[in-house]
Amino acid sequence: MRIVVLAGGVGGSRFTTGVRAAYPDAEITAIVNTADDITLHGLRICPDLDTMMYALGGGNDVERGWGRSGETWQVLDELRTYGVEPLWFALGDRDIATHLVRTQLMNAGYPLSEVTAALCSRWLAHDPRLRLLPMSDDRVETHVLIPAPDEPSGRRAVHFQEYWVRLHAEPPALAVIQVGIEDSTPAAGVLDALAAADLVLLAPSNPVVSIGPILAVPGLRSALLAGPAPVIGFSGILAGAPVLGMAHRLLPAIGVEVQAGAVGRHYGHRAAGGLLDLWVVDSADAPGAVSATAGAREGDDLQTLATPLLMSSPEATARFVRAAVGALP
Repeated sequence: MRIVVLAGGVGGSRFTTGVRAAYPDAEITAIVNTADDITLHGLRICPDLDTMMYALGGGNDVERGWGRSGETWQVLDELRTYGVEPLWFALGDRDIATHLVRTQLMNAGYPLSEVTAALCSRWLAHDPRLRLLPMSDDRVETHVLIPAPDEPSGRRAVHFQEYWVRLHAEPPALAVIQVGIEDSTPAAGVLDALAAADLVLLAPSNPVVSIGPILAVPGLRSALLAGPAPVIGFSGILAGAPVLGMAHRLLPAIGVEVQAGAVGRHYGHRAAGGLLDLWVVDSADAPGAVSATAGAREGDDLQTLATPLLMSSPEATARFVRAAVGALP
């Protein structure tokens, strides 16, 4: 089986780990959001790619969910002593080595997809049927428009990382903008992976800043729909709240309620011009659902499966992934 996963962030890495546990012999390609990428201290940082790479390679900090295990922070401490900003983004010493290698290779002219493959030759050598692809080799960065009473316009744009990490997503998000998305193209290998896929899975990652940018790369959404594979989406909103991250701060900016059903409608039913053949929600979001059941919910044309969605372990994730594949119409 050839499986393509669209993913980003901690939730995406946990989900993809569960997909591997569910299908240990499958060829899995994860197309990863790169609109979170940022350049700090002269280093090109790809948080979602690195989170996926470390987690799938067994080198991540399990408690934090991001960054390296056994990390130290001496470089950051030195920067703090020098008073060199920004200091709000935590760069660990081991993590910096990855960013140095990436930046050197990109400065030498290698595209991000080739750089990612080079980095993964270390981390994913144990699993040759698993590969990570950036959504695009082009530079795309998410900015969030927030209120700024001191500005003449009353608002200002900040990089997503500043909004998420430094500001803790506290200011209301007036709009979310992917800078450069219109001029981007799918990274090498992305369209081929979609064309050859037997199954496409939308991870329970942030619909606005993780899955949204991937689908917004020109040509990627149409390639997904043109492919033969069924598409299953998984909700990251459980019982009206995100399990990981702060998606509830961003969904209103694109006019979507913080509800599993609303996110499913946002992605849409393939038969009505949307993406999905099946939408998977937590049991708590299907009134009256005691066990995993498949069927069209009242008033909704989108085929929906209700099943426990907590990713408490790779095995738990594997169970609901297999249940979803088994419930495809």
